[in-house]
Amino acid sequence: MRLLLPILLAIFACGWCSDLRILGVFPLNGKSHWIMAEALMTNLAKRGHQVDVVTHFLLKNPPPNYNQLSVQGTMQSPVNNLHEINVTRLRDINAKFLTDVVGKNLCDLFEHEQLQNVIKKPKDYYDVVITELFAAPCYLAFGRHLNKPVIGIVTSAFHEWLSTSTGNPNNPSFIPGIFSSFSQRMTFWERLQNTVLTNLISWQMNYYMNQQAVYVKKFFNIDADISELYQDIAAILVNSHHSINGIRPMTNGVIEVGGLHINENSDPLTPELKKWLDESTHGCIFFTFGSMVRIETFPKPLLEAFYKVFERIAPVRVLMKVAQKKDLLPGLPKNVMIQSWFPQATIFKHKNVKAFITHGGLMGTLEAIYFGIPMIGIPLFGDQITNMRNAANKNIAVNIGSVENITEENLYYAIDTILHDETYRSNMQTVSKIFKDRPMSAIDTAVYWVEYVARNRFALQSPAIHLNWWQQNLIDVYGFIVVCVLVVLYIIVLLVKKLKNCIFRRKSCVKTQTSESKKKK
Repeated sequence: MRLLLPILLAIFACGWCSDLRILGVFPLNGKSHWIMAEALMTNLAKRGHQVDVVTHFLLKNPPPNYNQLSVQGTMQSPVNNLHEINVTRLRDINAKFLTDVVGKNLCDLFEHEQLQNVIKKPKDYYDVVITELFAAPCYLAFGRHLNKPVIGIVTSAFHEWLSTSTGNPNNPSFIPGIFSSFSQRMTFWERLQNTVLTNLISWQMNYYMNQQAVYVKKFFNIDADISELYQDIAAILVNSHHSINGIRPMTNGVIEVGGLHINENSDPLTPELKKWLDESTHGCIFFTFGSMVRIETFPKPLLEAFYKVFERIAPVRVLMKVAQKKDLLPGLPKNVMIQSWFPQATIFKHKNVKAFITHGGLMGTLEAIYFGIPMIGIPLFGDQITNMRNAANKNIAVNIGSVENITEENLYYAIDTILHDETYRSNMQTVSKIFKDRPMSAIDTAVYWVEYVARNRFALQSPAIHLNWWQQNLIDVYGFIVVCVLVVLYIIVLLVKKLKNCIFRRKSCVKTQTSESKKKK
C-alpha cells in the first residue's frame, strides 16, 4: 500500500502532462529557423501533447496530434532563392530593416484566417504558447491574450537585445555581440567597441520593435508596450551550447538546447549516394551554403576557383549542394557529385566524410560538431560570422572569411589543412565529446522544460524582468553613490575653504596687533 500511492501519483502526473494543448506560432518563413521549431513541435506531439502549429512549412506525414495551421504562400519563400546579390545586401542589414520591414511583414499575418481563428479560441483552450523571439515580438501578445505562459525559442546564440527585456544578464566585457567578430578574450579597445555596439544595437532593436505595439492593439485590443509583453515569457530555449558558443551567465529560465534538431535516424542515403560515399576511400568533402543560398549564382571567377581546387584535391571526392543544375557553370570536375538536396546528418555519419565546407549556419555547424567533422568556413551574413569565428578560435575550423577573400590558393590551403592536419580532427573530437556530454539529450531537455512551464508557469522567470535597464545595471545606485561622494567632497572643500579663511584671518589679526603694538612703542 505504501508503494501504491507514489506509483498512482506518478501515473496521474504523467497523464496530466501528456494531454497539454500547445500553440506554436512561427510566422518567419526561413527554413533554417523552422528546423528547430519543427523538431520541438513534432516531438511534443509524439509524446502525446496536442499541438497546433502556425507555419509556412507543411509536413508530409505529421504525427497524429500535430495540427498544421498553414500560412504557406503568404510570403515569398527564401528557400533556394537567395542569389549572390541578395547575400551581399544581407550583410548590410540593420536593426531598422530587421524589425521595421521584416518584423512588420510578419505582424501583418495577423489578418490571415488561420491566425484569426486562433485569436478567437477560448481563453482556456491552450496551456502553453511557443513562439520564436526574432524580429516579431508582436506574437508575444498571444500569451497576454490567452493568459498563458509563453516559451520563446532562439534559433541562434542568445540575442543581446533580449537581455534587458527578459532579465538575463549580459556582460559585454567577455560576451561578444552576436554580429561582432570578437572572441571572448577582448583587448581594451575591443571591449570598448563591443560595449558601445552591443548597447546601441539593443537600443535600436527594442526601439523599433516597440512600434509593433499598434498590431497588438489592433488585433488583440491589448494596450501594452512590447516591452511589457516580454513579462509573459516563462522560459527561453536557446539553440546554443557552451562547447562552441562559450560560457556566459544565464538565469534558470534561459535553457541551452543546442542541437535539438539533430536526429541520428534521419533520412537514409539513396543507393547512388551510398555507393559514391562507400567508394570515396580517399575521403569526401561535403559542401553546402544551406537551404537558402544558391551557390550556382555566384561569380564565375569564384566558381572557377572552387573547380580548380576540387580538381587538385582528387582523388578526394566532393558532395556539393546545387539548387539548379542548369544554372551551374560548366566544367564541373569528375570527382564532384551535385544534388539539390542531401540528408545532411546521414552524410556526416559516414566514415569517409572528412570535412565540411560551410557558410557557418548554426544548424549545420552544430551537426558537424555532433558528428565530429572539421570545417572550412566561408560565412556570408548574420550570425554565421560569429559561428565561424568561434569554431576557428577552437581550432575545429579554418575560417577563410567572406567570399571576396577566396582565391584558389587560400581555398586549397584551407582544405588541405583540414584534410591532413590531425590537430583539427582531434580538437573537433574533443569539442564533440563536450557537446554530447549532457544529463539528457537536447530534445528531451526542451520537452521537459515545456512541460515544466505548463505545470509551474512563471517559476523560472527572473525578477530582473520587472526592472528597467538602469535598475538592472544599477545605474541609479551608482548615480546615487556618485552624488553622495560629490556632496561629501563639496562639503569637505567648503570646510577646507572656511578653515583656510579662518586661519588666514587669524594670521592677519595677529599681524595687525603686532604692527599696532610696535607703533605704540
